[in-house]
Amino acid sequence: MQAEIVRLGLHHVDIKVVVGDDMHVLQWRRNLLWDEVLLNGKRQAHSGGFGGREKVYGLVFGADEVGQGGKHVMLLVDPRTEDSWSTNSRMSGVRLEAKDGPIVSYGTLDPQSLEKPATFADWMKKNMGMEWGS
Repeated sequence: MQAEIVRLGLHHVDIKVVVGDDMHVLQWRRNLLWDEVLLNGKRQAHSGGFGGREKVYGLVFGADEVGQGGKHVMLLVDPRTEDSWSTNSRMSGVRLEAKDGPIVSYGTLDPQSLEKPATFADWMKKNMGMEWGS
């Protein structure tokens, strides 16, 4: 299974998912009163309300008619906005993960962004883009 983030915005994510010879489009959309997850244009899950909406969704690719088999994946979204002053704001993070680990990830949900810096110099470089010392 392979995946690629095709489009990422403040209220939407489009992910191209390739399973074997089949290509799918996995979409997350934020509307005024609900969020929804679509696979090939068909709603798979939704979460409603003004606050506290779901941020973790489970999906199965390649299951048979009875729901057996297939590849289980988890879609995680962090819908907060990035700390950016630009006009084209994006959501903070998105991650599609299988049993073996992340398939594709971005932003705050990227495993590399969760690693803590080992030294103060590493922290300065990561957070402020500054080199400390020699």
